[in-house]
Amino acid sequence: MIEKWNFSDLPQHFDAVLFDLDGVLTATASIHAVCWKRMFDDFLKKRALQENDFYQPFDIEDDYKRYVDGKLRYDGVRSFLESRGIELPEGSPEDPLEKESVSGLGNRKDRMLKEVLETQGVGVFEGSLKLLRKVREAGLKTAVVSASKNCEAILKAAGIEDLFDLRMDGVEAARLNLPGKPAPDTFLEAAKMLDVEPSRAIVIEDAISGVQAGRAGAFGLVVGVDREGDPEGLRQNGADIVVRDLGELTDSY
Repeated sequence: MIEKWNFSDLPQHFDAVLFDLDGVLTATASIHAVCWKRMFDDFLKKRALQENDFYQPFDIEDDYKRYVDGKLRYDGVRSFLESRGIELPEGSPEDPLEKESVSGLGNRKDRMLKEVLETQGVGVFEGSLKLLRKVREAGLKTAVVSASKNCEAILKAAGIEDLFDLRMDGVEAARLNLPGKPAPDTFLEAAKMLDVEPSRAIVIEDAISGVQAGRAGAFGLVVGVDREGDPEGLRQNGADIVVRDLGELTDSY
């Protein structure tokens, strides 16, 4: 049984809540996973034909969670390729979509995602929105900490960009040369910019790499949101508590 938060007492223990985006606030994690699979499967099929080798497709349940979920785009490409023993040149962010490089593959996935967002829009988890509003009403600062370079566009499409004091996304991480999750650097930088001690901040994540980052940063509380039916995986990697939906922590769930 998950104990509901007492929002009137919350400011005695914490000053800020740092939210991941995809899978925590917005229902975009599944879209990301499908786009990653489409991109990698196209690449792997072509490579298998060229090298007369066995074609092993990208597995959403295993490969996505283990190598890609929650990571900066190019880090995700690099991590998955390494798992298959595939070496490609790094390339640059300006690489065209057809280029066989880490950046080129990442750019292909990004184009797919943008096309889906333009046609399907963005859904918001109501339980997360309720918690977010209650946290702000209690006087805590709020930030989005996401690996996505599309974070700003997604927040605007969801109509929730005004509910955050700070956005630390893939664009800012690249500008500041910060490593992505599971390194804690983006969370720590967000706390620093909010003028909040990590021990006085809550991290909310749905990805293994995200809860690992929250634990590595010694944050006061790490909340895991279990969208994939793997609560133990989140607990074992750093989540202090795990919920199926953030609405479980509010009175209105």
